[in-house]
Amino acid sequence: MTVKVLAHTAARLPSPRRRVPPAALVCLLSFAVFWAAQRAAGVSMIDLLVYRAEGRAVRAGADLYAMRATGAGLPTTYPPFAALLFTPLTLPGVPALRALATVANLGLLIALAGLSLRLVGRPRSCAALWIAALAVWCEPVWTTLRYGQINLLLAVAVLWDLTRRPGHRWAGTGIGLAAALKLTPALFAVFLLITAVVRARSGGSSPPLGTALRAVAVFCAATAAAAVALPHDSWRFWTSMVFEAGRVGHAEDTANQSLRGVLARLLHTGDPGLWWAVVAVVTTALGLAVAVRADLRGERAWAVAACAVTALLVSPVSWSHHWVWCVPVVVVLAAERSRWALLGTVFCSYALWWVPHGAHRPELAQSGGQMALSALYPLAGVVFLVLAAVRPWRRSRTASACSGPPGGGRRSAPLRVPDTSRSGRPL
Repeated sequence: MTVKVLAHTAARLPSPRRRVPPAALVCLLSFAVFWAAQRAAGVSMIDLLVYRAEGRAVRAGADLYAMRATGAGLPTTYPPFAALLFTPLTLPGVPALRALATVANLGLLIALAGLSLRLVGRPRSCAALWIAALAVWCEPVWTTLRYGQINLLLAVAVLWDLTRRPGHRWAGTGIGLAAALKLTPALFAVFLLITAVVRARSGGSSPPLGTALRAVAVFCAATAAAAVALPHDSWRFWTSMVFEAGRVGHAEDTANQSLRGVLARLLHTGDPGLWWAVVAVVTTALGLAVAVRADLRGERAWAVAACAVTALLVSPVSWSHHWVWCVPVVVVLAAERSRWALLGTVFCSYALWWVPHGAHRPELAQSGGQMALSALYPLAGVVFLVLAAVRPWRRSRTASACSGPPGGGRRSAPLRVPDTSRSGRPL
């Protein structure tokens, strides 16, 4: 029997003529070490258990938003549509569910890396494996897998839409479903709508319009389906729960890497109130302007990354694991061979956890240096938006410098700026 098993295993191994790419081996090794490290750390995947409890509440007909899950008494915070999709999580046991969620998230990380490369016009499978092997160790990805979160799923759904060819019949479905699961991705539909309107006014074609309208339609259909299946919970969420930002957690929590969290720590208050509202509105307007401008220049990669960063900044709560969008952001910067790609080290430093945090809300008494450390992700996001905003000016200045001085004499040929694809790379 043993001989048969060994023979069957040997038959399935790659032949010498079909060598396994080094990137695949390194990625597999990195994932294996990561898995061992997470098991050694005794990760609870507490958010995954909350999702499972939501699925059980739906099956039992219980009040979804009166439920408290796990020993920490965590509440339900997502729209009812999410709870409907979580019902299959009740089928396997908890140990098997944790293993399945880890495998799924590691696969989604490879998909995110691949879609990020496609976004910048460099779809290479081996490069995606190298990126995934490194990205699994950055704090947002580590924490996503530690808690069993759905951040990678949402990012992949959105990027799947935004890397389709113009006019693809399914483009918009991913954004619509992601927004129905968790409201923040809806900003991508707003970005597409604004882009379409601006293009229409300038007399050009507007491929984003179809994607945006399909995203809105899918969101409405998913929300309506949840309302039919869970009328009480839907009414309660859309009339009450959606406005209770404090239900998710304390605004000043170190893990809250949104502008609201930064302001709460800066002002030493659990509710920054009007200050945050003003900052959020201004940031949304400026961030969308940067994203739309980049898309109109044909630089889809910069536009998408700018929109993602804007959504993370203005969300009432953006936990550190929501920043898995650091993967496409760093890929965009690296594709331009920009030294600012070193921003990726911010997300690998775990520095925001070097400050006092935890029980008794020590974040309300942080010093200046501690506040700077606990604002690293928003600061990196703001830097990226500034880079995206000044990019056209810098390119124009470079082109002018290369065209030579005005006046007589022999002049160098003017720089020809090539047509660019959606990612901003030369066609």
